[in-house]
Amino acid sequence: MDAAAVASELAQLHARAGLAAPFTSRDPGFTPASGYVAARHLHARRLEAGWQPVGRKIGFTNRSIWPRYGVYEPIWGTVYDRTLTRATDNRATVPLAGLAQPRIEPEICFGLKAPPPRTRNPEALLGAIEWIAHSVEIVQCHHPEWKFTLADCTADNGLHGHLVLGTPVEVGRISGLAAALPFLKVALACDGEVRDRGVASVVLDSPLMALAHFIEVLADQPEAEPLRAGEIISTGTITDAHPVKAGETWSTDLHGFAVRGMEITFR
Repeated sequence: MDAAAVASELAQLHARAGLAAPFTSRDPGFTPASGYVAARHLHARRLEAGWQPVGRKIGFTNRSIWPRYGVYEPIWGTVYDRTLTRATDNRATVPLAGLAQPRIEPEICFGLKAPPPRTRNPEALLGAIEWIAHSVEIVQCHHPEWKFTLADCTADNGLHGHLVLGTPVEVGRISGLAAALPFLKVALACDGEVRDRGVASVVLDSPLMALAHFIEVLADQPEAEPLRAGEIISTGTITDAHPVKAGETWSTDLHGFAVRGMEITFR
């Protein structure tokens, strides 16, 4: 399929929260690389419409959910000013209008103070990070019943819908952060009932290693924008993704260090 045509169809699907057959079901030759080309076309359309990029999301870093979705490697997409909500006192209200089959994902987010180096050394990565925060991403899928392949995900901006950013904490205020991150525990609840639990080590062994992997992916995509100071990087869900609907209030409870949970009401 032509990448520009895929981007045009995706733009229309996003405009009406519509569903369509996966691109790979219509063109078996549509590859993950083809999907990223389509995503760049979609990104260009958004820039022309006045959207401002504020960071990136990394998806499918949680190995435990790979078999469920049939996607066996991480993906990435762009976060924009129009898809970002900064929580106040770790509380936020998020509209679901315009999102297709939305699901919630509790994550860890980094704020960059410098372009991060290509390395697997956690301390070296922390040297490029200004703050850490809890984030909740609302992912979406424009294919019926969340059935897709890797290429469909790369085309659709990494399935990004919305990102809710919690209170940032300066990394210098958290001693032993690199060692503590894999052991961060999260409980995810809907209207007070716990629906899922997870530990951050499922995210490629640590959210810092998710960032390291993403840096390597970008190094192999010269057409993609390099990471810059000031960007927000959300590193992938610590639990499974759960469907959400208007009227529900979801909350997260974090244990491990200074970052705390959030409460999000959907309307």
